[in-house]
Amino acid sequence: MKTRLLPALCCVLLLVSCADRNSSREVRIRPFPLPEAPGMITDMLERQEYLTGHYWDGFFEGEWPTDSAHVLGVADAEVEQNISTFILLLEGQPMDKAQADVRRLFDMIEQKQAADTSSLVYLRMTELVSKYLYDPNSPVRSEDYYLPFVEGMAKSRFTDDARRAGYEFELRMCRMNPCGSKVPDFGFRDIGGRASTLYAVDAEYTMLFFSNPGCNYCRDIIDEIESRPYIDALIADGTLAIVNIYIDGEVDKWKAYAPIYPDNWINAYDYAQVINSDRLYFVRAIPSLYLLDRGKRVIYRDAPLERVLRFLDDITDYNNY
Repeated sequence: MKTRLLPALCCVLLLVSCADRNSSREVRIRPFPLPEAPGMITDMLERQEYLTGHYWDGFFEGEWPTDSAHVLGVADAEVEQNISTFILLLEGQPMDKAQADVRRLFDMIEQKQAADTSSLVYLRMTELVSKYLYDPNSPVRSEDYYLPFVEGMAKSRFTDDARRAGYEFELRMCRMNPCGSKVPDFGFRDIGGRASTLYAVDAEYTMLFFSNPGCNYCRDIIDEIESRPYIDALIADGTLAIVNIYIDGEVDKWKAYAPIYPDNWINAYDYAQVINSDRLYFVRAIPSLYLLDRGKRVIYRDAPLERVLRFLDDITDYNNY
């Protein structure tokens, strides 16, 4: 079944296909060579599939310099902007297609480096793509999209030996709880001392929210989730459950803070301290969000809030609220 195109991406597709080619008059060696879908492809999903599959073709064509401010003749800032756009376009693709497109990008980087071993292309591009796909502060991060990329870096002959061990660790972590897999179960206790488990949560979708008391960004996420007018209705009818879980050891501090959490969320702590000690989940940074289906299979893991909310907006037809 095809994934429905995210409404937020429609303008991205138009920008990619109808870019102003006169932008090369700016002070830079060349503009990023944006792909153009053939005019015969009119279906938006098919256009998106074409663009993700061919996004980097023009960038790697020809001979262009890479220096401290440019990658293959394109200004750093514009390269970064297009990495972000490429990742956004991937969101409308099935996971296997998205991962194949990321793997193709890595292969093109490696092939370009092989053609000129003195080039900085491999170093610069792997640093930038890793920053956007894996940095916990990236608004477009995705461990699932990063997986084929870090697989390539972990074994590439162009990876510096000093970095290889780090990439091998990241690869092991990215293989934990991938998209479509069932996450490990765990027990928890709520503020009233009642014990339950993740698998006992009965909802069509479960948002698993790893948070800490006093975390300002966690509070921002709570406020943003609560600002969606449909959240309470989804919780009330069993479509959504939000499991807000504290995984560290200062339980007294958590109990003092817990009353600020929404009453209709499941606000609990990992009383057995197994999530970290048994490495059930790789929580790289707090806050961290997972979205699970009824069978507790991963839809998104350690996902930016905006990605999770776009999914919920889509299933609820947010524009009608």
